[in-house]
Amino acid sequence: MKPTFEIIEPSFGSSFYYSKYARALNNKAHLWHYHPEIEMVFVNGGSGKRQIGSHLSYYTDGDLILIGSNLPHCGFTDTHTGNKTETVIQMRPGFLGHDFLDLQETRGITDLFNKAKGGIAFGAETKAKVGGHIENMNDQQPFERLLSLLQVLKELEKAADYKILNALGFSMEMQVQDNDRISMVFNYIKDHFQEEINLPAVAEMANMTVPSFCRYFKKITKKTFTHFVNEYRIVHASKLLAEKQTSIANICYESGFNNFSHFNKLFKEFNGKSASQYRKEFSTFHS
Repeated sequence: MKPTFEIIEPSFGSSFYYSKYARALNNKAHLWHYHPEIEMVFVNGGSGKRQIGSHLSYYTDGDLILIGSNLPHCGFTDTHTGNKTETVIQMRPGFLGHDFLDLQETRGITDLFNKAKGGIAFGAETKAKVGGHIENMNDQQPFERLLSLLQVLKELEKAADYKILNALGFSMEMQVQDNDRISMVFNYIKDHFQEEINLPAVAEMANMTVPSFCRYFKKITKKTFTHFVNEYRIVHASKLLAEKQTSIANICYESGFNNFSHFNKLFKEFNGKSASQYRKEFSTFHS
């Protein structure tokens, strides 16, 4: 499957793209894709998969993320997410002008954009502080919307509750041809993780020998291919545990594992708790 290079046009009368979607209506980004624009996504409520670069995790109670230029990622909402809205802002790294970003008052925004090369997830406090401002931009005129975006970026720059999702080397070492190749592999895993994944076939798809592909994949993602596939399956299992009332054994097999004890071992390593404990804690928290 050919990876998606997304071409983004700014919103009418604006220097950046803004769109607010109701619930699961943002169906454009279901494939791994990348673009030169920096992307901010605010998911208001709900739970779902977070797939950015080589980072995979399951978020709860909404999400606020900043994704750097050309960092491959996948969509964050679907029909099961349960979010109220999803707001997406996409901006060219230099859309404010380099002289403007050299000002004393705005210099920190450049640092924020540099940190975003690895993908940034913000915590509950920052989500609560800026989420409403991001959504309110939907009803603003272009100039007012730009001022609101600057305020939001300033808050994100000052935020202490954040996590960088990928090692910065992931983005910095990647060229455009790497993005195409890695996105193709990511899309293949996304479409086939519930089946047995044949490493030689994936290596051939990337036009590489198995040893070369394994070295290449680890250099780019900082993870072995097997580790990445297993993480993808565990994140999917976490999603199913939160969303489906079916047995853990069924979830194990539905997530692409064919050995229940191996699944339990990997799940505990990844989440720090067993699958049954994870489901129980999630149910208690959301009851």
